[in-house]
Amino acid sequence: MSRWAPDAALRLERAALELFTEQGYAGTSVPEIATRAGLTTRTFFRHFPDKREVLFLRERELPAVVASLVAGAPAFLSPLGIVMHGFEAMAAGMFEGWRPDLQARRAIIGSDQGLRERELLKNVLLAGVITEALAGQGVGGREARLVARYGVLVFEIALTDWLDSDSDTFPDVLHSTAYRMGQLVRPARQDE
Repeated sequence: MSRWAPDAALRLERAALELFTEQGYAGTSVPEIATRAGLTTRTFFRHFPDKREVLFLRERELPAVVASLVAGAPAFLSPLGIVMHGFEAMAAGMFEGWRPDLQARRAIIGSDQGLRERELLKNVLLAGVITEALAGQGVGGREARLVARYGVLVFEIALTDWLDSDSDTFPDVLHSTAYRMGQLVRPARQDE
């Protein structure tokens, strides 16, 4: 087995997805994942503190990427426009090739309460990073928290809808979800 592999984390993720799909999350051990990846258990633990975290490899960089995109958004955008600009820019470059893996990951996460809780924690942390980025853009604390959480909700709904479809691109689904959500939260017209 290789002592050093530049793509070890990705190999471990691939092996874990395969094994979790074949045997279930609870029925798969870290040594099995390492063996399937052609690596050692020690290598696994150099990259991940436990087997659950292998499912969140791609999310490690997500908060920093979104925060950077939010911070670099055009100044003329509304606070929600800033957040959606960040998500749309990220969606255009990251997600298209990941659909099969994300679909498998979603099924695995849905099968385990602890994984579902970890997924929710990821969303809370992402909203916190976005809140900080918005504050850096001059958006007040309460407004930044509200817009960040709303943006993460739109992103999660769009991701679910995209994974359930076969034809649309993720940026298109994200854009249409943001539009639909905007229509739903728009105040009712007051006819005089």
